[in-house]
Amino acid sequence: MRYNRAMRIAVFTDIYAPWATGGIASSIQAQKGELERLGHEVVVFCPGFDAKERGVVTVPTYKYLRINGAAIAKAPSLIKQFVMKRMPELADFDVIHVHYEAGCSIAGIELARELGLPLVQTMHGREDMAIEMNVPRPLQVLTAAALDDLHRYCLPHESKVKRDDFQAPTLSRRRMWQLMVNHANHADIVTAPAEHFAAKLRHYGVKRPIRVVSNGVNDDLVEQKFPVRKLAEGETLRMLWNSRVSQEKRILPFLEALSQLRRPFQLDVYGDGNDLARALRFVEKHSLPVQFHGKCSREEIVQQMARTHLAVMASYNFDVQSMILLEAEATGLPVFLCDPNLREVLPEGSYVLAAGPEPEAMAAALEALPAGGIEEMSRVMMAHRREALQSTQIQKLLAVYEEALRLREGKN
Repeated sequence: MRYNRAMRIAVFTDIYAPWATGGIASSIQAQKGELERLGHEVVVFCPGFDAKERGVVTVPTYKYLRINGAAIAKAPSLIKQFVMKRMPELADFDVIHVHYEAGCSIAGIELARELGLPLVQTMHGREDMAIEMNVPRPLQVLTAAALDDLHRYCLPHESKVKRDDFQAPTLSRRRMWQLMVNHANHADIVTAPAEHFAAKLRHYGVKRPIRVVSNGVNDDLVEQKFPVRKLAEGETLRMLWNSRVSQEKRILPFLEALSQLRRPFQLDVYGDGNDLARALRFVEKHSLPVQFHGKCSREEIVQQMARTHLAVMASYNFDVQSMILLEAEATGLPVFLCDPNLREVLPEGSYVLAAGPEPEAMAAALEALPAGGIEEMSRVMMAHRREALQSTQIQKLLAVYEEALRLREGKN
């Protein structure tokens, strides 16, 4: 039976704010907007300062501590006290939906347990690879162990992950999978944006039901008109990078691939990150036709997408489902990939897949791309635009909320 009244949904996340960028923040914002459009009440609790957006409450946050520019929430116990003092009516909400694994998210899990509310946990990404890509090798084990131990101090860990050659070949990655799995197992239902990630979570010990619910883009993006992209023989191949300029996104290997190209090209880079300085030096050293725009408005990026032949996604074994891919689908823009897992997100025939993650393989794939291939891929994307809509995916999320409510009622 469909849930026949408006729901009150509390979202707890460590990555969300009007100034935050990236897939998690974008997906939460899109879900929040669509749920509100359907008449549901959504309150987002997140670290930050003086949020102006309606329905967003910033929790106690460290003033000067940042990780990759992101605000960091204080201890879960302080957050719980703050939330219940600020919003005692949380006890009357229908569901708590958690979107990350740090302090604010842990507070959401504890509040759901203490208030007896259904808990949905979305597992967004590969924290094991985040450690491997962004922490110097001598510190990886110490960092992962510290995070895992801190998490276990806040939330009991019942599952132990063993090293294997699949996705946990090192001590640091094993500890991060252990953190992710035990975090997920506190929920009533887990959601993942793609089946390939859900399978990995099951492999390492997530015991809760896992439902695949894709992210989605705001409907207004699909309602806009975009041209079928066409590339004439000998014309400059225009490409767009619209994600963090960081090690895990692999901007430098992609720039190295571009340095090997013989065909004319232009790359526009939107975003910043921990590899920006190195990327700028590489482009200057090799005199590449690459323009860095920094952080820009969504409107400016969408306008650039309409003028572009190919969106670039160079990450490998890191991204679960990037919002960049969904935005490309929504605008009819073909995509370049080097991770075969990400094909799950896109319609067949809408992307270029390199034979491997190496710069040589990426360069070969771009060099071999025929001019007519752009139009063929763009037409496929155009035919599937509505599949990327948040309004399409939100019905799946509402079904998950209803399932969590039934499970919780069965426990009471």
